[in-house]
Amino acid sequence: MEDTHLHHHEQHLESSDLLKDIVIGMSDGLTVPFALAAGLSGAVSNTSVIVLAGIAEIAAGSIAMGLGGYLAGKTDADHYRSELRREYEEIETMPDAEKREVRAFFQQWGFSPALQDQAVAEITRDKDKWVKFMMKHELDLSEPDPKRAKKSAFNIGVSYVVGGLIPLSPYFFVANNIQGLKYSVIITLICLYIFGFFKSKLTGVSPWAGGLKVMLIGAAAAATAFGITRLIEH
Repeated sequence: MEDTHLHHHEQHLESSDLLKDIVIGMSDGLTVPFALAAGLSGAVSNTSVIVLAGIAEIAAGSIAMGLGGYLAGKTDADHYRSELRREYEEIETMPDAEKREVRAFFQQWGFSPALQDQAVAEITRDKDKWVKFMMKHELDLSEPDPKRAKKSAFNIGVSYVVGGLIPLSPYFFVANNIQGLKYSVIITLICLYIFGFFKSKLTGVSPWAGGLKVMLIGAAAAATAFGITRLIEH
């Protein structure tokens, strides 16, 4: 039973990380290329230029976002290893102080003094178990997935590409930039609302308000880019 519970907990954490990566990649992937395409639609009439610029932005953006996810994952892993080494050193150099910290934790839980003694003795009997206890309950750190950085880079990068192709796709099938922009606005705003709806539902926020908020942010970014290019052009 214990192994089954631990396995289920690990799967839950991986799912949370995957959802977080998709949200990060899709939110920027939908918004940034959408704003770029809208801005270029106000400046150039050739849809080929918009498509080429959009593809270049999606490629660069996915690499940049993926690299950001990779570095964030590496930072978490490096931080965990650094704190792990520190805890081992503290247990070796000042075990009495570390035992008092363990005792204080169980005291906060309302354990009786006798039960505190028993719990401290059990935890500190094994050095590895002791360190893991301190990492979890003193520092609130869990051991990260060693492949987390690579997974995050891939998930965020792919999500960005998928999101970025949505606002750009209408320009593949039309010759007029304004017509492409109209289709792009309709498709992208619908996708932004759906994305915001489900993202808010997962995080416990009102999905209707969350979807509307994400959609309005994307619309504002595209309208601003389009307006600025038209203003500069004139």
